[in-house]
This record gives sequence, C-alpha cells and structure tokens, in this order.
Amino acid sequence: MANTLFLRLEGPMQSWGERGRWSVRDSASEPTKSGVVGLLACALGINRDHELHELSRSLQFGVRCDREGAPREDYHTVGGGYRIPQLLQADGKSKGKIGSAHTELTYRTYLYDASFLVAIQSDEAQINRLAHAVQNPQCVLFLGRKSCPPSRPIYEGINHYDSCHAALNDWPWYCPEATIETTIDVRAVLECSRIEGGVRRRHELISRNHRVYGPVYMRDIHLKINIIPDFPVQLG
Repeated sequence: MANTLFLRLEGPMQSWGERGRWSVRDSASEPTKSGVVGLLACALGINRDHELHELSRSLQFGVRCDREGAPREDYHTVGGGYRIPQLLQADGKSKGKIGSAHTELTYRTYLYDASFLVAIQSDEAQINRLAHAVQNPQCVLFLGRKSCPPSRPIYEGINHYDSCHAALNDWPWYCPEATIETTIDVRAVLECSRIEGGVRRRHELISRNHRVYGPVYMRDIHLKINIIPDFPVQLG
C-alpha cells in the first residue's frame, strides 16, 4: 500500500512566496507546503477554500533540496502609461490622480536552476488520487508562479514509508545530467510538531481568496543521498 507521493520540482525558474506582499514578492529557499498544496489543487481542478484547507490538513509534507538554486531579484514596473490609475491602495482608493499616470516599482525573487524532491504522505486512497491527478492535471501546473513552468514531468513515483524523513532519505535523485552514480549531502525540510523543535512558518493554506495562512512547524535536516544518472520510468 502506497502512502507516499514523490514530486520532482525542477525548472529554469521557481518562486515560492512566503512573506512578500504588494510590491515586494520574496521566495522561500525551497517549495512551501502552501505552494505545493496549490500545485496539487491545480492538478485536481479544485479552488474552493474549504477544499484547499481540507487537502492541506490531510497531507504530511517534506522537501529535499537536491539542487538549491541561485536566488535572483527581478525588477518590474506595473501600471505605467494609463491615464486612469490602475493600482489600488490598501484602503481601496486609487494610487495617483486621475489624468496622471502612476508607475509602481515591484521586486520579485526567483530561484534559478533549482531541483527539489517533495514527499507527500497521506492515506492510500488520497495518494492514488493525487498521483493520478498530477499525471492528468485539470489545469496548467507551475512552480510557485505562472511564469515558472516545470522543465520535466513532476510525477516521480509512489511507495510506502514510515515517515517523510525515511522517504526522502531512501529515494535516489534520478538525474539525467549525472554521468556516474555517486552520493552527496543535501539539506531537507520536514513538517514536524512544535515539541520537535521546528520553526514556525505560515505554510498551512486556510484561504487562498483572502491570503490567510496558518502555522506549520518545519525543521531542517541533512541527508546523504544517491544520485543515479537516469530518468525514472515508474508509472502509477
């Protein structure tokens, strides 16, 4: 009985917002639970807040940073050239005066050339449902932002493990760019309880419409993993 789903999140750019709002949009160093839940929701074709919250609460989450990626900040301007202001303040009023164009400066962080392995644990029925969905998605899948498509299929397999820790420690990195089998040390981040010494992060998706997130405790660990110069062919 499979209780663990593996996802390979790899692409030219990724961005997993954690604290950013309005004109400054940050990225966490690795995929967030809320971001991965959003990706799974796209695959399932669901978008109602109560469905998203139930999905998030039903999953145990861990991510392994096989290739951390290089953070880069991208500079944007938004709203320039319109005679009627297109941007709103927090109180709902328009920025700028009617008849004078307003340009908003924005900063967005991306991770370049990163590769992550995500382990999702739940009951067998839920894992089989998610495995089918990510191989037959209802909506386009992206890595945190719509401008960040994956460069390879995200489904990597299913199996049974006692914990996300055991799953991430055992599952090899199938890396087409590798030339020989070898081992490397990598960082991983695991969902945990408060008493396990985790750091409180706002990763529990409560309401996407209102951007409300609840606390999840995460802890860093280090693993030694095998690299295999191959591409996984497991189907589920």
